[in-house]
Amino acid sequence: MSPARAVLVHGLPAPDTAPNGDILVAEGKGGNAPSVTPKDVIAGFIKARGTSSVKGGDRLTLLRDADGDGTYEMRTVFASGLNAPYGLALVERSLFVANPDALVRFDYEPGQTQASGPPVKLTDLPSKINHHWTKALTASADGRFLYVGIGSNSNIAERGLIAEVERAVIWQVDARTGLHKPYATGVRNPTAFAIQPGSGQLWTVVNERDELGPNLVPDYLTSIREGGFYGWPYSYWGQHVDTRVRPQDPQKVASAITPDYSLGAHVAALGVAFYNASMGQAFADGVFVGEHGSWNRSEPVGYKVVFVPFRDGRPAGPPVDFVTGFRDPAGKTRGRPVGVTVDPKGALIVADDLSNTVWRVVPAQAR
Repeated sequence: MSPARAVLVHGLPAPDTAPNGDILVAEGKGGNAPSVTPKDVIAGFIKARGTSSVKGGDRLTLLRDADGDGTYEMRTVFASGLNAPYGLALVERSLFVANPDALVRFDYEPGQTQASGPPVKLTDLPSKINHHWTKALTASADGRFLYVGIGSNSNIAERGLIAEVERAVIWQVDARTGLHKPYATGVRNPTAFAIQPGSGQLWTVVNERDELGPNLVPDYLTSIREGGFYGWPYSYWGQHVDTRVRPQDPQKVASAITPDYSLGAHVAALGVAFYNASMGQAFADGVFVGEHGSWNRSEPVGYKVVFVPFRDGRPAGPPVDFVTGFRDPAGKTRGRPVGVTVDPKGALIVADDLSNTVWRVVPAQAR
């Protein structure tokens, strides 16, 4: 299987599930931003060592477990010829796909195994340079709006602010017309979204900036306020000024919102999904987060799926390691989690873009 994201990313992005339990996997590998500094060249070489050598399929793959035994005996190409698809959102009879350069739509009928026609473009997406090429996607609880994550074009605007026009933002897109507006800004690289059950609140995981040492800056999980500014590039974790950025903007820094929850520096969170199903009382309320793992620490972090417990609608308590073993005791990396989603039976589905595997996690007694 090519790198993917099941209805996941990053080569294996995130899986997403249809109402009948089918899993759609977005298979694509983007990232062709030019290397303009020695750091770009070095970082590109290091990152390449931690991703699959398999070429991206530029397609959507459908997995089906027809008899419900936990084994997906059918695997078929749902749609091909896409451009590094990443984000997926299923809204009634429409399947939306976020490519690096455009948000497109397929007609969808429950149970179908192949797209009935080519995609229709809903709107162009900012694609100049595309340092962060992945475009996260989800739909509002009522299906009226789509939310698209558009990452920055650099670490801290070193390519100039002109290159950052319409970047480091979350768009709100009308699912019917394609009309859009900035919903939140200053969000360096929002890599996955989830809608909180009950409240309909939009949550995201964000990859923060580099080169401030192994313990800064925390990647984070946060709810998103409409119109909110989250600091990038001028500040991090609220109003902590990044003195490397010139010119500064004190007014913007003063308005910066502090994120809800730190996941730790450089864990590279690439997936998030709310959960309240069958894994036991300890996992009755909270989110699963897929951590792809660090590329820039002498002591690696991440490389696992964690559970962040919630209480009264907010994160409450330290993260719990839930799926581990992607790095063995000798330091050999055998997998890197990306997208996560939950199937209708409560199983956790995890896309792994190093081993090119989609994992299904259930309680031992339910296997």
